[in-house]
Amino acid sequence: MSPRHARVLLVSFGVAAAVDLVSLAVGFTPGHLVAKPLLMPLLAAHAVVRGGPRLLVAALLCGWGGDVLLLSDADPAFLVGMASFAAGHVCYLLLFRGPDAPHRPPHVRGPSAWLGGAYVLALVVTVTLLWPDLPAGLRIPVAGYSLLLTAMAAASTRLGPVAGVGGALFLLSDTLIATGVADWPQLPRPDFWIMLTYAAAQFLLVSGVQGTLGAHTAAGAAYGEMRSTTP
Repeated sequence: MSPRHARVLLVSFGVAAAVDLVSLAVGFTPGHLVAKPLLMPLLAAHAVVRGGPRLLVAALLCGWGGDVLLLSDADPAFLVGMASFAAGHVCYLLLFRGPDAPHRPPHVRGPSAWLGGAYVLALVVTVTLLWPDLPAGLRIPVAGYSLLLTAMAAASTRLGPVAGVGGALFLLSDTLIATGVADWPQLPRPDFWIMLTYAAAQFLLVSGVQGTLGAHTAAGAAYGEMRSTTP
């Protein structure tokens, strides 16, 4: 497919995200129920058209599974939805740290030790504070999920600031969900803020991966051209 198809899919994702956010802001539940399940399939289709890695597409589709399941308020659906998101984080981790991980552009520095320490501290503090207020049956699953999510967010910084911000926003979005499960005081329209940070997170992760792959491809092409002109 042409770049035009990729742009159409990306615009469609933006429209669906806008409809979802406006619906949440005004309390129009049918709009949310229709728009939310469209987000990740549209973004995944965009990634496919752009030639994105399979692990990226798999992570987005796992997110779609979680999105659909979390439309239900039932505890079993929440647990299965969390497992679906966890599978997506595994895909992201393999993409960011595996042997076929996109190479970071030369001008982008890797994550510093203090940033990794900050993520570890955030994990410990968040789980410690949430633990007493979480339902007993969700404490271990939430703690395990939080560990996986934090590892993904930290690993995303390997691809540069765009993906790094995406990972951080994903962590923020799911922390907002966890505080709701723990029955902590919430911002007005909490679902709006959850979806705003989540949609932005997935978009930035996709953009970061594609930008890194594009930079690597361009560098490889330039190197090949240089070699071809060298006697």
